[in-house]
Amino acid sequence: MFGVALSINRRNFISIIERPKAVITGVISQFILLPILTFLLVWIIDPMPGLALGMILVASCPGGNVSNFFSTVANGNIALSVTLTAIATLGATFMTPLNFDFWGSMLPSNVGINAIEINFWQLFQTVVITLAIPLLLGLGFAYRFPKTTEIVKKPIRVFSFIILVGFIVFAFYANVHIFMEYIHHVILLVFLHNALALLLGYYFGRLTGCEKQDCRTISIETGIQNSALGLLVIFTLFDGHGGMAIVTAWWGVWHIISGLIVSTYFNYKSKTSLTIGS
Repeated sequence: MFGVALSINRRNFISIIERPKAVITGVISQFILLPILTFLLVWIIDPMPGLALGMILVASCPGGNVSNFFSTVANGNIALSVTLTAIATLGATFMTPLNFDFWGSMLPSNVGINAIEINFWQLFQTVVITLAIPLLLGLGFAYRFPKTTEIVKKPIRVFSFIILVGFIVFAFYANVHIFMEYIHHVILLVFLHNALALLLGYYFGRLTGCEKQDCRTISIETGIQNSALGLLVIFTLFDGHGGMAIVTAWWGVWHIISGLIVSTYFNYKSKTSLTIGS
């Protein structure tokens, strides 16, 4: 989050006023439609309790910072991507606990949601500590030391990515027996969940009349989630609950793969369109 903040500047927030439709569409897709879609998917598939909660938690998290990289590859709207990342990160301080608490409590009784207590304020405090504070520190650092920020932001982004990979590996190691037992369920669930999230973002953008470049970015912002935040919540508040951790950790692996595939496809389609247009 500190690294994300180093790439956020005043121009990103000015673009909210200049391009409100794409920004509003992205926020609605991320924080309203994705949790609803996830709830319906859980209701239909009826997975194990831990897996269901993991899916709800992933859908409640803000977009991941690697989404900016994927938007670049996809020839998407980079300014929109950074703006949505900034809004989602700031908004997640309240929206992540709210969505997880609301949709988690709405799950069918046969999912066994009551087996795990959801403490809204404890979750809120965790998100503030792990997300809001580092973000504000990063914004303050970038404002106070702009030249140093330009030098260190790329190495910090690489270092952050390495930490994310390490955190995912640790989550797998801590729950490897559960993963081996339920791998066939988890792979299918995450693949379907992530694919629907990417499609939701793109076609909701098309439905609202956004430009194709904006739709690519909205798709990526909706389908690339901050799995590291989800894992921190799981290990902090839910004692590393196996089912939740496996879904969230595998999402962290898969959304990098799917992000590369989708962004490369978008890149190809955009170049094809330019060739045809010329």
